[in-house]
Amino acid sequence: MHSYQDLKIWKKSMDLVEKVYFLVKSLPEEEKFGLISQIRRCSISIPSNISEGAGRNSKKEFKHFLAIANGSTCELETQILLTIRLKFILERQAGDILNLCNEVRKMNFALQKALN
Repeated sequence: MHSYQDLKIWKKSMDLVEKVYFLVKSLPEEEKFGLISQIRRCSISIPSNISEGAGRNSKKEFKHFLAIANGSTCELETQILLTIRLKFILERQAGDILNLCNEVRKMNFALQKALN
């Protein structure tokens, strides 16, 4: 349906994953199989679902996968906010990621609307 690598939302979500991977390196080692793993998985889910949806055969399917990606974006944002509350990172360390989450979410809603 779409070349997912040309989609701005996919590119932006790949930037988000990259930033997440750098951030989680600063989290405590004991969170390796807990919070770190979950943060990585949900961040990877965002561009993965965008690309999977773009590769589907209909707008309806694409919108479904965009909705899943949006859920993963909200999940990631929640987990980043939790790392701040747990004082694993400072709010300023997470600022770029939280801003990217917001951008990706807005782009996602705009793309879903355009697909209607």
